[in-house]
Amino acid sequence: MPFFGAAPETIAGFARDAEECGFESLYLPEHVALYPGAKIGPVTLPPSLPYADPLECLSFVAAVTSRILLGTGVLLLPYHHPVVLAKRLATVDVLSGGRMRLLTVGIGALPGEASAAGVDFATRGRRADEAIDVLRLLWSGGEEGVGHDGEFFSFEGVCSFPKPVGVRELPIHVGGSSAAAARRAGRRGDGYFPGGALTADERRRQFELVRTTASEAGRDPDGLQYTRWGSLDLSTEDVEELARQGVTRVVVTPGTAEPGRRRAELAAFAERFGLS
Repeated sequence: MPFFGAAPETIAGFARDAEECGFESLYLPEHVALYPGAKIGPVTLPPSLPYADPLECLSFVAAVTSRILLGTGVLLLPYHHPVVLAKRLATVDVLSGGRMRLLTVGIGALPGEASAAGVDFATRGRRADEAIDVLRLLWSGGEEGVGHDGEFFSFEGVCSFPKPVGVRELPIHVGGSSAAAARRAGRRGDGYFPGGALTADERRRQFELVRTTASEAGRDPDGLQYTRWGSLDLSTEDVEELARQGVTRVVVTPGTAEPGRRRAELAAFAERFGLS
C-alpha cells in the first residue's frame, strides 16, 4: 500500500489499519528534491508535496506494527551511495524483524532532482545497475571484507554489518515503465513493478521483455515476482485476470486520508478477498 504524507499519527494509523485488515505490505514513495515546474509525463508535481524519507518512515512503521512487510515504490537508487544504503536497509530489516523485503528501486525521471543530488541524469541507469551489484556484494560479504572497482564506486576490504535477517541478500525489485527498466529487472531484479501509465499491450510486451532478458542472462524467469498497481474497486474477476497475466502482487491505495473512511475502504477490500 502506498502513502503520501509525513504526519506521524496518520502514517501509524494507516499502517496499523493495513496490518489489522490483513494486507501483506505497505509501500512508501520517494522524491529527494522537488522544484517548481517538475513534471513526470503530463503531471506537474507541486513542489511542496511532503515526501518524507521512505526508509526513516518505514523504521517508524516497523515500530508500530508486527507483521506487515515494508516496501518502497520506488526508492530512487542513483541518488543514494550504495555503501551507506546497504547499512540503512539492513538496519531497517534487523529492527523490523526481517520485514524490509519489498525494496523496489527506480532511477528517477526528474533532471532537476538528479542535479540537486549531484548525479549525472544521463548516466543514472548505469549508476543504478552498479549500485544493485554493490548492495548485494556488501550484504553477502563477511569479516574478510569485499572490494569493488567500478565506473561509479570503488573500495577495498569493506565490511558492512549488521546483515539482513535470515537471508544472504535483501530482495531488490525494479520499478519503471521503460524498456530499460524491464531489462534491468530481468538481468538483476527479484521482481518487476511497472508504473501505471501503460496500455495493456505495453504491459504485456514489457513483462515479456523482463522474462526474455532473464532467460538470456541465465536466470529463471519464473522466479521473478510481478507487482502491479490496482484500485480498491477491483473485482475477483479482475484479480483472476491479473493472475493469468503472471501478476503476483497488487498494490492499492485508499481514496481518503480520513481515518474512519480509510479504515472502512481497507476493510471492505480485505473482506472481498479474504485477507484477514
